[in-house]
Amino acid sequence: MTHNEIDIDQFILLTIYPSISLFGITFLAKQAKLRQSIQYCLQAFTSIVFSITYLIFIPNGGAQGLALVLLLFSGILLLMARKHTIHPEENDKSSSRETPFT
Repeated sequence: MTHNEIDIDQFILLTIYPSISLFGITFLAKQAKLRQSIQYCLQAFTSIVFSITYLIFIPNGGAQGLALVLLLFSGILLLMARKHTIHPEENDKSSSRETPFT
């Protein structure tokens, strides 16, 4: 098995850093009462930055898979931002539905 100069503990940390930043953006966006489309765009931008950083600075392709997942996740976030921008009324209806058990 080849070794790509990155250990499992480093890989776990490389996974945790984007997660912390995405949750932080969500928390700050809720505190600032930003629209969800802006929140999703900020999260997508953060994912792209982490992805590019991992591709450039991690030696021997140690985080290429993680960078690819972050790029795909940023694409999904941008699609969600677009959906919330085009159809904001659908999102309000789904959050105001009552459950049959209440």
